[in-house]
Amino acid sequence: MSTALAAEPVPLTTGEDGVIRVNGTRVTLDTLVSSFAEGATPEEIAQDYSVLNLADVYAVISYYLRHRSEVDQYLQHRDQQRAAVRRDNERRFDYRELRQRLLSRLTPDQRGRYIT
Repeated sequence: MSTALAAEPVPLTTGEDGVIRVNGTRVTLDTLVSSFAEGATPEEIAQDYSVLNLADVYAVISYYLRHRSEVDQYLQHRDQQRAAVRRDNERRFDYRELRQRLLSRLTPDQRGRYIT
């Protein structure tokens, strides 16, 4: 008796925005790989993100481990995109004035905890 094993596709989808997510969820590849890199087990990741099923978490981690250089390159690109968006937002919105107004509402006791 011969058993044929079917290969399952990796449960990842690239959205119109270029962000890779786990199929049918808003959980990004960035998030899943980051959790794994910080030491979370697949079971913990599936528990932390209830929309994920355990088999998909294992499949994505397996894909990451087999294609680490490509995934790391994608993650580096995403980090650069995030940094560019942050710089653009900081340039367009002066948060210092807002921060000062919010801090002025605190009591002197509270201010000591928030001013760095």
